[in-house]
Amino acid sequence: MARKDELGRQGEDCAAIFLAAAGYRLVARNWRCDQGEVDLIVENGGEVAFVEVKTRSGTRFGHPFEAITVAKLARLRRLAAAWCDQSTLRPRCIRIDAIAVIIRPGADPVIEHLPGVF
Repeated sequence: MARKDELGRQGEDCAAIFLAAAGYRLVARNWRCDQGEVDLIVENGGEVAFVEVKTRSGTRFGHPFEAITVAKLARLRRLAAAWCDQSTLRPRCIRIDAIAVIIRPGADPVIEHLPGVF
């Protein structure tokens, strides 16, 4: 597995643990359809969040949130609609969240969660 892919997987693991500790239930991980992929889908109190996780080893080339473009958010919105069409789960509300994870060697991961970015 490429170093970048491994870092991304570690970031998704950290994000999933972070969300579980905050009371979210993992519904799906790396959910795919012909339009793309959602990193994490979680539920809490009848709300379903479609979570984009961006992981970096530092901020030298910018903060992880800077990698989430308007086009990426639009794609996530389409993916959320596709998931809702296919799912038997009927949430009372859906939203798109973003999580930034910075994993530096020898340090605890730094995790930032932005609920409802779109």
